[in-house]
Amino acid sequence: MEAEPQKKNGLTLAEYYKDLFPKLLEYSSVDRVITEHNVFQTPNYKIRELVNGMCREVLLPGSGIKNFANAEAFLQQLKEGKKGLILMEHYSNFDLPILIYMLSSTCGETGRELSERIVAIAGMKLNEDNPYIAAFAEAYARIVIYPSRSLAAVADPEEHKKEEQRSRLINIASMRAFERVRQEGNAVLVFPSGTRYRPGHPETKRGVREIDSYIKLSDVVMPVSINGNCLRIPESKHEMTEDVVFHDRLIMTAGNICSAAALREEAKQWAAQAEPDQTDRKQITVDYVMHILENMHTENEKGRLDGLEETPGTAG
Repeated sequence: MEAEPQKKNGLTLAEYYKDLFPKLLEYSSVDRVITEHNVFQTPNYKIRELVNGMCREVLLPGSGIKNFANAEAFLQQLKEGKKGLILMEHYSNFDLPILIYMLSSTCGETGRELSERIVAIAGMKLNEDNPYIAAFAEAYARIVIYPSRSLAAVADPEEHKKEEQRSRLINIASMRAFERVRQEGNAVLVFPSGTRYRPGHPETKRGVREIDSYIKLSDVVMPVSINGNCLRIPESKHEMTEDVVFHDRLIMTAGNICSAAALREEAKQWAAQAEPDQTDRKQITVDYVMHILENMHTENEKGRLDGLEETPGTAG
């Protein structure tokens, strides 16, 4: 039997996976409205199997995880009872799915074990805005938060007051879940930027100061950079289902693990030279994290596309 021809680049998520979208809804059982009672959401493995296939289809040869020995050392720290935090770059809604897919399918038993111990911090938008995206996110263990950016966007004073109370309840419950899952030997994954990076919008690569709280409550941290992007955000986009699918060689790199306390101390020393006028300690820590990730990204972009034919689908 001949292999099915590869679909072309440039289709929206909804167009590219139109045959799978009905199954996402069929398999979905998530409670889309977030309250303080359902912030921790367990993975739906029927949906994960579908999403694994989606990832497999768009990854070009040579995709994989670099410096996996760092991830192995991180897993060992978890097994020894350390509270672990993964700090990862964020370019698309495929970032977490591809990480979990590559860990579980290309990194042996150790990779599979680590993939099952990852719990992601996710904003409410993934659950509440679109039923297909909610089902997509349901494939993974996650703790749902009410992001400060979402609250700031509520303009009506009465609505803002109501949402402020809701956000407080949700985020208190989220921090409790954050502690509980790590006591159970899991790692929490967070995107320090709090949003996906959009080219031409440098503010989307600025770290969110609240991330410092997660770092402060951790023992060890591991940065992860991402080079390549299989699901891109168009300038005119309105819905996440309108993100555009591209085949790409995607490299995720596990950085050196370090103690959270040491990271925060290094951030102070770095800021004395890099941003001497910055006095917000929380922002300094997160700015330093973004600096580390940017350096990793730049280094790991070198040679990423070597050996690939140039196509519209390969870009950094």
